[in-house]
Formats: sequence, structure tokens, C-alpha cells
Amino acid sequence: MDHALNAALDGQKLGEVPIGCVIIDENKNILSLTHNRVIGDNDPTAHAEILAIREACSKIQASRLVNCSLYVTLEPCLMCASAISRAKIKRLFYGADDNKYGSINGSINFFQSNICNHIPEIYDNICKDKCENIINNFFKDKR
Repeated sequence: MDHALNAALDGQKLGEVPIGCVIIDENKNILSLTHNRVIGDNDPTAHAEILAIREACSKIQASRLVNCSLYVTLEPCLMCASAISRAKIKRLFYGADDNKYGSINGSINFFQSNICNHIPEIYDNICKDKCENIINNFFKDKR
């Protein structure tokens, strides 16, 4: 999660909402390390998880990441949870809960819905305090 936290801070320096993501393979090799690029790319789908999945799939030349783990600093939104499911990611680790847009402990539980075709192992509250501080301080500074 430390890599994802550092990526979040890199994104924050560019004016992005500070969310970082890393995907590792079964041998703990980093396949991708990203942060949000919504503003920089003028793309509402450029969430850290989506970018990380695209990069990791490209790197291994596959459309699925079956033996991979994804670490992200904030609970995935519905779009990202769906992408995680479609990529068949084995394990999902996330830091802070997102009560508004989160799709696991937030307002929706995507992985428990009947439209979800793959459920990763889910581990929450990883470095929770650090992840919450980064996102909360970012929005406090914006107000």
C-alpha cells in the first residue's frame, strides 16, 4: 500500500484527487502503479484503478489479471469495482472507505449484487489512517 500512497501524493501534486493504485502479480512484481488522471487527461474514467488495470493487462498481454492483487487508497467506485470484477483480479486491498461513491462498504455493495460475475478476496482498512488523511486533507484544502 505504500506504493499506492506515494502514487496518490504524486497525483495530488498535479491537482488530481489523490488516489493511488498498484497491481502486483503472484510473485509480488509490480505490473502497474498509477494515480488518478481525470483532470490531466480530461477523462472522467481515468481513475487510478482503471488506468492500473489497463497498464497491467497491456504489460502481460492478457485481458484478465487472475493471479494479481490490486491495492488502492480509496474504496473503489462502481465503475472501478466492475472493472476489477471483469479483470478477474484475485485480491482487492483498499485503504479508506468512501461513504458516498464506494461500491463495497459505501452506498452500494457491487460484489454482492446479482450482476457481479467475479468476486475478489476483499481486504479493507489497509493503512486506513494514512489513506483517510491524504484524501481528507486534499478536500479540506480545496474548501
